[in-house]
Amino acid sequence: MHEPESVFGQMKNNRGFRRFLLRGLPKVSLEVGWLSLAHNLQKKAAVDRKWQMVSQG
Repeated sequence: MHEPESVFGQMKNNRGFRRFLLRGLPKVSLEVGWLSLAHNLQKKAAVDRKWQMVSQG
């Protein structure tokens, strides 16, 4: 079981996200989607770098 609070903590601490820039539920949902996409892409890049290092050496 995973706790989602760590992801929100990482968004706040590591990315400096403190408040939404837009108003309205559709716009806020879009902004959360972009933040989630950025978080997942950074995790994927870290895994890819790790596998690249393992395969090289």
